[in-house]
Amino acid sequence: MALSARLPALRARQSRRPWAPALFLDKDGTLVEDVPYNVDPARLRFMPGAGSTLARLSSAGFALVMITNQSGIGRGLFTRAAFDLLEQALRQRLRESDGVELDGVLLCPHLPDDAGAPACHCRKPAAGLLLQAATQLKLDLTRSWMVGDTLDDVEAGHRAGCRSLLFDCGGETVWRMSPLREPDHRVRQWSELEALLLAQGGPLQASPSAGPRSG
Repeated sequence: MALSARLPALRARQSRRPWAPALFLDKDGTLVEDVPYNVDPARLRFMPGAGSTLARLSSAGFALVMITNQSGIGRGLFTRAAFDLLEQALRQRLRESDGVELDGVLLCPHLPDDAGAPACHCRKPAAGLLLQAATQLKLDLTRSWMVGDTLDDVEAGHRAGCRSLLFDCGGETVWRMSPLREPDHRVRQWSELEALLLAQGGPLQASPSAGPRSG
């Protein structure tokens, strides 16, 4: 399969300070309960504590960027327009419940290859979407974190030059290990993630010359 050069458009807030660190967050099984191929807003349920934790981390200076594989589009199970409606509902609920604004939402709509590996630059565990977000939002990858419920999320973060957290709540079932897939930390709930990131000192001010680096 040919590599796709088309990546989804980035919804970015313009007020975020340049070269901020980011929390890149997976969607299904991490931010919201994993309902396979769901685009029905009525079935959207946030993981306990996610919204309040994101509000505090945003206040601490982290940019919040959701990075998600959505092969249901490539499989013909739902359209990009249907996902956009779900995204609008997700953003609205975060805004209304916890005052949280996501700085970006990026998705990969492509199928993996026959062996289950990415056939494009954007499907996790590839780092394409994180690198795109870093360029467009002016994020400092060396001070950023990726959090997700599978080792593909962990690997994507490491490939982008971030540290990676495994949200270890049953999403990973294969456990195909390698150095890139070894999480820096494991957490089981959002309160643990918040405590860990803030214990690391939070987002320290970057130098004016700081920029995205891929490690």
